[in-house]
Amino acid sequence: MTSLEDESVSWRLIGPVSELSKKLCRLIYSSDGRDADVCLFHVNGEFFAMDARCAHSGGPLCDGDIEEADGVLQVFCPWHDYDFNLKTGKSSTGLQQQVFEVKLEDGNVYVKHASELSLQPFGQVKEN
Repeated sequence: MTSLEDESVSWRLIGPVSELSKKLCRLIYSSDGRDADVCLFHVNGEFFAMDARCAHSGGPLCDGDIEEADGVLQVFCPWHDYDFNLKTGKSSTGLQQQVFEVKLEDGNVYVKHASELSLQPFGQVKEN
């Protein structure tokens, strides 16, 4: 039997690979608010997604440095330099970031998440 929470998790369309692959990291906004926002990383031709706020004290991981060491891609929080593996979310500090599955389908990027996701903040109207 699956829990209600599991049933609400589904694939969320983020946007076209051609556009999203142009930046190393993008902040993806969650309809559940700031604490549920996601960082979408594009490194070495691969996409990774994890919680946007550092598990330590909420630092903005999208502003962090990305480094590869011994074949492991990591993001370093800009506030206190905590490291997080982009694939697993594990840190050498013992902390754990939530990571999300990413899939590419028909030229688009999807992230598996419990809330609606958007490249634009929710509640703001895009001006022409």
